[in-house]
Amino acid sequence: MNPTTKPEKSADDSGDNEAERAVTATAEKNDAPGPNLAKEPGETPEAGRTDGVDGDGAADDDGDDGDLLGDDLDGEYTPPPSSGLAAASAALVSLLLSLVSLIGTWSGKVISERETLVGQIDLGQTGTAEQQISEIYGDAWHAIALTNGIFAVLALIAGLVALGLPQRKSWVRPFAVAGLVLAALGLLISVGMYFDVFVSLPEPPPAQAPPAG
Repeated sequence: MNPTTKPEKSADDSGDNEAERAVTATAEKNDAPGPNLAKEPGETPEAGRTDGVDGDGAADDDGDDGDLLGDDLDGEYTPPPSSGLAAASAALVSLLLSLVSLIGTWSGKVISERETLVGQIDLGQTGTAEQQISEIYGDAWHAIALTNGIFAVLALIAGLVALGLPQRKSWVRPFAVAGLVLAALGLLISVGMYFDVFVSLPEPPPAQAPPAG
């Protein structure tokens, strides 16, 4: 008997077996449990996304969308703190104006000299002593009092504004109060001078009767 020889596998059969094994391995890999990508009825592709996009295709709102105006309207707006510069300036202005109302100004002196000159021009050489005192000296005196009173009123206004504005420095309030006190004192003196309360205008001596005979 002739010995049976084992048929050798051909190259084509070997290649087919390797291809079958690759297909089988791929099929087993696909059968492994994994995420279900199947779509439910009525489910849109965007509904399954979880990378920060909601079902409507809009990005998730994390509370800070960059809209500063919207954030301010939603919450309580807190204004920035005041620097206190306006209050400090008003306090200094009030103190300086109050000192000016007490000491006097160059403008008040100019107005006084003008009133004196106007009185001399109006009277000439025909006015009586009472008229000369009133027109030349009285009007000039009252002009100075009126000018100082105006500065005192401005100092009072500036002091009140300084007390009403936000303050950041500790010296603002004392300066404003000092300006108010001095301004009130200057206004009181100006009113007294204008109405001749403290010091009255000088009076000429009474006219002497002509000697008889």
